[in-house]
Amino acid sequence: MATFTLPQVNIPDTAPDDPRIGRLLGEKLTDQATPQVVIMGFPSDEGVRRNGGRVGAAQGSDALRQVFFRLTPDAADGGPFQELLGHTRDLGNLTISGQVEKDQEALGEALAPFISENVLPIIIGGGHETAYGHFLGYVKAQQEIAILNWDAHPDVREVKQGQAHSGSPFRQALLHPSKTCRSYRVAGLLPHSVSKANLNFIIDQGGGYHWKDSLSKEQIDEIYRSFSKTLMASFDLDAVDQAYAPGVSAPAVNGLSADLWLHAAYRAGQCRNVRSVDIVELNPLFDRDHQTARLPALTLWYFLKGFSERS
Repeated sequence: MATFTLPQVNIPDTAPDDPRIGRLLGEKLTDQATPQVVIMGFPSDEGVRRNGGRVGAAQGSDALRQVFFRLTPDAADGGPFQELLGHTRDLGNLTISGQVEKDQEALGEALAPFISENVLPIIIGGGHETAYGHFLGYVKAQQEIAILNWDAHPDVREVKQGQAHSGSPFRQALLHPSKTCRSYRVAGLLPHSVSKANLNFIIDQGGGYHWKDSLSKEQIDEIYRSFSKTLMASFDLDAVDQAYAPGVSAPAVNGLSADLWLHAAYRAGQCRNVRSVDIVELNPLFDRDHQTARLPALTLWYFLKGFSERS
C-alpha cells in the first residue's frame, strides 16, 4: 500500500481578505469526502542519474509547494477557482525507495483509484521517470489513453541494461503489452536535442511531434482540440528556455517562452479530455532565487484556473 508524507511548508499568516492557496486547499473537504483534484509528490531523481542528467529533482516537489502555497487565487475572477481549491487535497509525497521500477509501480497503484473514480490527479516530480509511473495508473485502472508531452526531448530512448530512466518513459508506455497508450505526441522539441531515430520511433508507433518554433497560442489550442480520447498530459520544465528555467535537470537554450508554456498549462486545465497531469524536472539545486520554482508553481496555478472553468 502506498504511503505519503506531508511536507513542512511555510505558509504566511495573512488577513482573512488576503487568502493564500496553502490555507485554502481542502478547506471544504471532510475526512471522508471525495475531492475533485488530488496533488501528490513523486520525489525521485534516480532516473535522471541513470540518464546522465543533473540530480536534484527529488527536491522539486517541495520547492514547488513552497512557492505555490504562498500564491493567491485568481483576484480577477476567483470564485470558481477558490471553490476548486477547497475541494483539492494535497496527499503529500509518495514514500520513495530509490528503486525506480518499484517506485513507478507504487505511483501507479496510488493513482489508479483516483483515475477510476474520476478524481483528477496532479503529480509533481521528480525526474521524468515520474511519467511512466503516472502512465501505470491508467494500466492498473484499465483505461486507454493518449499522451501529450510538453518537452524539448521526446523521451523515447531505450532502457539502459533493462533499467528505466528519465529519458525512457514514453517508449515504455508505447511498448507496454497492455496497449493502454493508444497514441503519443510531444510538443516543444528542439532540433539540436533530438535524434532522428527517436522521431522515426514515434512515427512508427503512430504518434506525432511538434517543433518548438511551430508553436503559437493558436497552435497549442489546436493541439488540445485534436484529441478525442482520455488524455494524460506531462509538463517537462526543460522545454522552457533556460532564461526562464535555469534550475532543471537538462537546461534548454532557445526553448519555449514562459508565456507559451503557461498558456499550454491553462488550456490543459480547460480541456475536458485531460484527466491527469504531471509537472517534472524542477531541480532546486541549480535554481536562482527560486526563479525556476515559480514557473511550475504558476504552471499548477494556471492548470487549476483552467480546470475551474470547465463546464
